Amino acid sequence: MRLANKVALITGAGQGIGRETALLFAQEGAKVVVADINLAAAQAVVAEIGGGNAIAVQADVSKAADSAAMVAAAEETFGALHILFNNAGIMHSQDDNAMTTDEAIWDLTMNINLKGVFFGCKYGIPALQRAGGGSIINTASFVALLGAATPQIAYTASKGGVLSMTRELAVVHARENIRVNAICPGPLRTELLMKFLDTDAKKQRRLVHIPMGRFGEAHEIAKAALFLASSESSFVTGATFTVDGGITASYVTPE
Repeated sequence: MRLANKVALITGAGQGIGRETALLFAQEGAKVVVADINLAAAQAVVAEIGGGNAIAVQADVSKAADSAAMVAAAEETFGALHILFNNAGIMHSQDDNAMTTDEAIWDLTMNINLKGVFFGCKYGIPALQRAGGGSIINTASFVALLGAATPQIAYTASKGGVLSMTRELAVVHARENIRVNAICPGPLRTELLMKFLDTDAKKQRRLVHIPMGRFGEAHEIAKAALFLASSESSFVTGATFTVDGGITASYVTPE
């Protein structure tokens, strides 16, 4: 198994990418801390994993105390932390262009999507140092590399920040056996995106840009996370791993 004897902490693990990754990591031998703001959702994922191989932790990643507590829970329960997947994020329905997006929506998005990754690293990196190294994976987005066809200024800016932070952390901690990489998913058929693209017209506007002609699936991103979490990516750090159906490679909108 690719993650035998490893302990992984995954935020936003109650649904979507986080849930699929938690299940896959457990199948590959990891002990998993399933962190989510929705405790019931986290507990449901733990029940799916079973066998005493996972715990649920309620955590609002925008709060320092919650972020510190979830890392402490990993070490206290399983003895160490080797893999940190900063995956929790939001895409608010009122996130629009710079003129119409309210300051409160901007602040909320930044607090969760960007500050949440900062807090995860702030408290997670010392745990990885104590474990002798490990892997940090941050969820960014293809919109950190391209402008979004549907305006979402706060989300796009927050994910650009995640990419920049990932690169700096990778350089700073490279000699400590800590690898830091970012996954940039393309549009996915998850509850998060489907709620944002709440009309057929919005969905089609996004789909037309994807060369593969379909939305991605959460389990496809989980497999990318597994590669970055495992020793198979031992010489990979500071990378932007695009898993996007070809959207960032395409510059012509199909007719």
